Amino acid sequence: MTAVDMQASAAALAERALELPELAHARTVAAYVSVGSEPGTLALLDALRARGVRVLLPALLPDNDLDWGAYAGENSLARVQHGGKMALFEPTGERLGPDAVTDADVVLLPGLAVDARGMRLGRGGGSYDRVLARLEGAGAHPSLVVLLYDSEVVERVPAEPHDRPVHAVVTPSATRRFREP
Repeated sequence: MTAVDMQASAAALAERALELPELAHARTVAAYVSVGSEPGTLALLDALRARGVRVLLPALLPDNDLDWGAYAGENSLARVQHGGKMALFEPTGERLGPDAVTDADVVLLPGLAVDARGMRLGRGGGSYDRVLARLEGAGAHPSLVVLLYDSEVVERVPAEPHDRPVHAVVTPSATRRFREP
């Protein structure tokens, strides 16, 4: 994809995601800043913030777990290189702790693909598996939504016994629901 294509996809993705009733009523959304060739998320983060939504962004911990901080605009992000892993954009403000995600009404998840069952394929680091386990352990039931390109919604991805299906996937051209939160 060209830079222009990626920008157009990010705008379409934000527009489609903002139509979700879950996001229309959310007070707190846990999200992420896209990196590399991932579908762009900054337009969506800024639109949520403009609505008065508290947006939490992850900060990768040394053990691959995630801490959280509040998003206060693009200027509140720092590019952080994590060893041999990719660089991530993380919030520069106060760290709220790994349990802060349990306050989210919606959790926007990155992924490589989602299948027809709603199973998400991640990058293999286990960070979001820990988030989902933390939510379950706390009895929290936010809407789980993956943001992808259309081509990343596939028939089947590998799944482990600990994997949990998501509620929906949003792409630049469609929203597909798998189950109610």
